Amino acid sequence: MNGDDKRKMLQLLQRTAGMTANQRLVVMLYAMHPADRSGAVVETAAELAKLVGMSPTVFSRTRRQVIEAGWLEESERLAHIKYYRLSPMATGESVVVELRRATGTA
Repeated sequence: MNGDDKRKMLQLLQRTAGMTANQRLVVMLYAMHPADRSGAVVETAAELAKLVGMSPTVFSRTRRQVIEAGWLEESERLAHIKYYRLSPMATGESVVVELRRATGTA
C-alpha cells in the first residue's frame, strides 16, 4: 500500500467515526479487499465474514445496515449472488452535478 492509499484509508476511517465497530470493519474490509474493474468485491458474505472473524449472520446483518446507510452499493449479480462495492459517499467522490442556467428565451 503506497502513501496515497494509506491516506485514503485513514480518511475513510475518519469519515466512518459515527458508525459501530462492526459497521466500520465491514466498510474498511470492502475498501481494502481486492476488487474487480467495477470496484466490486467478488467474494461471498460467508468468505468475507470468515476473514474478519464474524459469523455469516452478523456479517450479513451489518452489511445490510452499511448498505442502508449509503456506504456500500450493489454492483452486480452472478446467478443468485449479489456483489457490492463502496459507494461514492464512501470513496469521497463528488456525486453532485452542477445545474447550469438554461440559455435562450422562455
